[in-house]
Amino acid sequence: MAKISDKIAQLGPDETYFSFEFFPPKTEAGMQNLRARLQRMAQLKPLFVNITFGAGGSTSTKSLDLATLCTSELGLTTCLHLTCTNMDRSLIDSVLAGAKKAGIRNILALRGDPPRGTEYWTPDESSQFCHAVDLVRHIRREYGDYFCIGVASYPEGYADGQNPELQDPVVDLPYLVDKTSAGADFIMTQLFYDTSKFVAFEKLLREHSSGVFRTIPIIPGLLPISTYQSFIRTAKLSNAHIPDDLLERINAVPYADDEQVKQVGVSVLTEMIDRIHRETDRRVKGFHFYTLNLEKSVALIIEQSPIIKTPLKATIDDAAATATADRAFTLAVSPTTAPVSVLAAPTVSIESAEDISKVADHVGSLDLTDKAATVVVSDPTKQLLSPEATWDDFPNGRWGDPRSPAYGEIDGYGPTLHVPASKALELWGSPESAADISSLFIRYLTGDLPVLPWSEQSGLNPETDLIREDLISLNTEGLWTVASQPAVSGARSDDKVFGWGPSNGYVFQKAMIEFFISGEKWAILKKKLQDSTSDIISYYAGNDKGDFFSNMSLNDVNAVTWGVFPNREVVQPTIIEEQSFKAWMEEAFGIWSEWEFIYPKKSATSNLLRSIRQNYYLVSIVHHDYMSGEALWKFLQL
Repeated sequence: MAKISDKIAQLGPDETYFSFEFFPPKTEAGMQNLRARLQRMAQLKPLFVNITFGAGGSTSTKSLDLATLCTSELGLTTCLHLTCTNMDRSLIDSVLAGAKKAGIRNILALRGDPPRGTEYWTPDESSQFCHAVDLVRHIRREYGDYFCIGVASYPEGYADGQNPELQDPVVDLPYLVDKTSAGADFIMTQLFYDTSKFVAFEKLLREHSSGVFRTIPIIPGLLPISTYQSFIRTAKLSNAHIPDDLLERINAVPYADDEQVKQVGVSVLTEMIDRIHRETDRRVKGFHFYTLNLEKSVALIIEQSPIIKTPLKATIDDAAATATADRAFTLAVSPTTAPVSVLAAPTVSIESAEDISKVADHVGSLDLTDKAATVVVSDPTKQLLSPEATWDDFPNGRWGDPRSPAYGEIDGYGPTLHVPASKALELWGSPESAADISSLFIRYLTGDLPVLPWSEQSGLNPETDLIREDLISLNTEGLWTVASQPAVSGARSDDKVFGWGPSNGYVFQKAMIEFFISGEKWAILKKKLQDSTSDIISYYAGNDKGDFFSNMSLNDVNAVTWGVFPNREVVQPTIIEEQSFKAWMEEAFGIWSEWEFIYPKKSATSNLLRSIRQNYYLVSIVHHDYMSGEALWKFLQL
């Protein structure tokens, strides 16, 4: 397989390129659907694809398997992420050897999350990796020039959340110089939305006195805007500045209309690509898309961008330059895929660029060797926008469909507290009893705490106001709630509290709750659940040891949120079933460990958090009577 650096070097002076990033799905069904998605997206001819690698090697096997699939089965030039901190050299060497065996010749060398403390992590002192530059040097020392190595950069400066006022790309420059000098072949940036900051960053690098950045490819990382919530959340997690005019464009969209947010997002990214290309004097020729394992937005951006040149677009441009009034071409039209404007005749005469533009979205190949050239109609972009490709196009957050490749954490990297250790200590202190933990959950519900370890965003959703007192009561009794929603029957899709999706629709949801509970109290609740003869309640429960309980079969699925909108099928973005619960349960208990690791080993707090992880259960309950607002909360009165 090719090296990314070689492929870039072979491009013509005016050629552009793009690449995609994917992460290993949490479920087997998600992996199977990602395989189909990759086959479709491969038709767009990305220069390469990236496969993420969980911090500390948490996804090492899945990541290498996915990278191998991309390389051997799909023939894609593949770049495997590799983190080095919080990992032993043996695992790093094993991954590199596996990559070479699979024919993978590209590595994105990353630092990864720093160790939580030497008490919880014992590195191989003979080869400790503290920074990404250590990994770059190691790869060059062990493999010479076999691998093309990429490194990460931060257009707005690296920020760990502790001192955001110190976020400055100039501060990071010495580290980037070291990584590049050690043998990096290309630089890939963190996501950003402030184009001016990237342009300034690129100029800063090109003009650096060391000269190491003069010709190295600098590839901007772009995250399509799929939903309002994911946009705000990822920008916050990445410390990415959102320009005021961009925020105004997003906020102008009717409340919770994710389809319109997506359309605005496509326009925003298309404009960003054009501005980057233009304002860097065309030095930046490549664009990397953080896909989050989704395809619609990426396909639309590539289709609409005049800068990105796929092989298909390049062929059409060649035809436009060659076609003249005295040298027309004949287009053979397939009625099943052709636009309405060319259905009037089985062939269409192409005499100008304007003629070609009318059918460009539907042209697959063009043979220019003959005056009467045949054009084959075949558009991969349209396949990426088909129902088969966009069935999971609505939000795929915490309760998304586990069959979706996008199911799981938004970054695909595994359990995290979402705040740095110093901030976690400031927020949550040092609890030493179950009552202290209850107090933290109650403070979050009353607004005294902005975030908990399991929170995906700061603050509560407005709908929580309807059940706040019920949740406080449960947490007071030691049922620590991490997710909940009230029942809703037919709220308008533009409702300021419950609305989502396109306009003129109606949305529904079942009351549900998820909480941690002690083993003793679970025994009481389990008996109550088992004694209930009604099928109006469905539940899942399990612990960190692998014990699992449910009153449902393996293939049962609970739709807990759905919407009915004009001119489309019923949309069902939120489901709870066994695979998704088990995947989330593993992560939820992993967060207890992440929390434990910020305290000294064997301290009262670390002992408490470890004991909770070992002895508590996670329970998820759905009440199917969505016409009733009180049924679930009355049932939970133990």
